[in-house]
Amino acid sequence: MNKTKTLRIFVAIAAFIAGTISVIGQVDVARQTTAITYPLDELVYVQFRGTTRFPRMKGEARVKRTSKNGTEIELSVSKMPRPFELGAGYATYVLWAVSPEGQIDNLGEIKRRGTFEFDSKISVTTPLQTFALIITAEPHFLVRRPSQAIMLENLSPYTTTGVSISTIRAIQYFGNSSDYFRDARTPEIAEVDYQKTPSTILQARQAIALAKFAGAARDATEELQSAETLFKNAEDAWKADRPEESVDITARQAISAAVKAEQTAVARKDAREKRNEKIRQDAEIRQAEDKYLEAQNEITRLKDELAREMRNRELSERDVSNVNDQIKDLRAQNAKLAEEVGRLKVENENYRKRIAAAEADKQAMQDQQDREAKLQQILSAQPLLIQSLKRFGTVRQTERGIVLTLAENYWSGPRVSGFSAAANTKLNDLGSIIAGNPDYKVSVESHTDGQGNPDALSTLTTDRAQAISGRFMSLGVDSGRLEARGFGAAVPVAANNTAANRAKNRRVDIVLSLNR
Repeated sequence: MNKTKTLRIFVAIAAFIAGTISVIGQVDVARQTTAITYPLDELVYVQFRGTTRFPRMKGEARVKRTSKNGTEIELSVSKMPRPFELGAGYATYVLWAVSPEGQIDNLGEIKRRGTFEFDSKISVTTPLQTFALIITAEPHFLVRRPSQAIMLENLSPYTTTGVSISTIRAIQYFGNSSDYFRDARTPEIAEVDYQKTPSTILQARQAIALAKFAGAARDATEELQSAETLFKNAEDAWKADRPEESVDITARQAISAAVKAEQTAVARKDAREKRNEKIRQDAEIRQAEDKYLEAQNEITRLKDELAREMRNRELSERDVSNVNDQIKDLRAQNAKLAEEVGRLKVENENYRKRIAAAEADKQAMQDQQDREAKLQQILSAQPLLIQSLKRFGTVRQTERGIVLTLAENYWSGPRVSGFSAAANTKLNDLGSIIAGNPDYKVSVESHTDGQGNPDALSTLTTDRAQAISGRFMSLGVDSGRLEARGFGAAVPVAANNTAANRAKNRRVDIVLSLNR
């Protein structure tokens, strides 16, 4: 009973603090963020500062632009509050790159670590060269534009080599308020069990709420139902204490399905409005054509009447003049109507072109959704791939991808590049598995211990890496997916001071990374 009361008091205090901070941060403050031009192959350090919502937040990034991988970013963030403390709608954090030209790149989700304030790291890449980095609170990780709940922004950069870094104070925004989450209809994402609920479950709830907010219940019924079914499966799995990875995958599938429902609803609503506008324009054209026909009929009638009057010579000149004036006015009106019909026809053609452009945008969106679905399919199959690789050596999941470490017994000796008899069958099976997963790039990285001539050790590991790579190619693995590298003794995993440690350093790492 005392524990329950204490928890209620704690929740009330936390809500009060969050509300107070939110009110303080709800003033629109014009801000200007620094865009940095990162030089090629230069390691640049960038500090971050918190905005008015949470000024105690801090961050630091190591940024390096390479000709091969684009701009690589390693970001560490500390003292980050739980996103839902910012108000209804927020369930995670997203890192953004924003160029001075207005290009916005969602670099990825900063996942929650810890119960209260937490520290986190993220390693990502972007093709941009000149950009600012900001971190925002978001409803889910698949958002396409940042909210105005901006938590961190980068400061001026520096290097340890003294190289001058070009910056631009050209990216402006209003921070911390006036975004669409302030709408009174925005639903809460959970009750009082925020700290117990996985982040992806909260994100899925909000993604579905935003899809409904966009009209998916009317315009994307099947897509919304698919998202709700996936969400229920994820929530049931979480409540049943299923593995966290399984819950996370299903919840992220629900988020993706909800985003698809939201985008589909918006597209169908726009298409419906365009169709309604075209119907209205067609009706106006028909009305104008009817008026034009009526005017032509009136002219014909008046001409007939004039002919009768002239034949009978019973009309006076005044009457004739009046009739002629009427004819003149009707002709002027007819000319105006003809001009109006032409204008409406031009507008109708313009609307046809806009509808065609909307259809093209819809197809492009469908293509993007297909690519995202394929990526989700690959990710869902990763646990099975990892399980199948375990019989060949030690497997671990890293930021680079799936890493399979082959033991020294694959070689016929500690200083030779020929395979042992027992290794041939395993390598053939391993090559078949890799050939059957064409969506992964494969890096074969060979290492050895520090005993011996460095040049000889480098040659040995290079020969070993090329031998394994060659075996994979002979088993049907595309050479464009393969990279063979020998590191000699340059990258040890243990000190070379004992036989056991040297044995650990004599290894080959097979790194499988997604070919995006």
